[in-house]
Amino acid sequence: MTETITSTETSRNNLLMIAAGGIVTGILTPLSPLLIDRIAGPGDQFRVALVAVPFAMLVFVLVRRFGRNPWWAALVAALVTMAAFVCAVDAAVLVEGNTGDAPRVMRYLLAGLTGGLVGTALMALGTALLPAGPRQAAAWWPMLITGALAGTLLALDDAIGLDKFSLLYPVWQAAVAVRLTMILRSRSP
Repeated sequence: MTETITSTETSRNNLLMIAAGGIVTGILTPLSPLLIDRIAGPGDQFRVALVAVPFAMLVFVLVRRFGRNPWWAALVAALVTMAAFVCAVDAAVLVEGNTGDAPRVMRYLLAGLTGGLVGTALMALGTALLPAGPRQAAAWWPMLITGALAGTLLALDDAIGLDKFSLLYPVWQAAVAVRLTMILRSRSP
């Protein structure tokens, strides 16, 4: 009985630490362009991918530790995360740009929902193909729903006028990191 209680507390503490890691990377994400803008040369898409490095590092650690994947698989998951970030930003910009007559709040809600879903879906697809990633689509639904719904915080960020700080990134990254960990742990032996 004591072993079960200890296991539950350890599990809860691990998830809280992972959520805290997501919050920290989410705070660093909107601040990283300040550093990246000083780098000369790389194209715009590469620069956007570099913005995702803090969260990609967290994904690397999670996939390596909880997925019991080899180091190369965790590196692939981190690179997929960076590519997913670029695609999510592009999808959000595309949706926001193509809803020109809609009220601003609706445009940002739709853009955030789309970006959150695209980013999470690409991360899930890339991680599902790794050695320890679950192949069943149903295993990924909680992460997809969480990512899409958390993406709607883009509208709140816009309404409040947040620029160098964001509510979207800390909440989205913490929630998706916790969901990813739960999925990987359910698959682990």
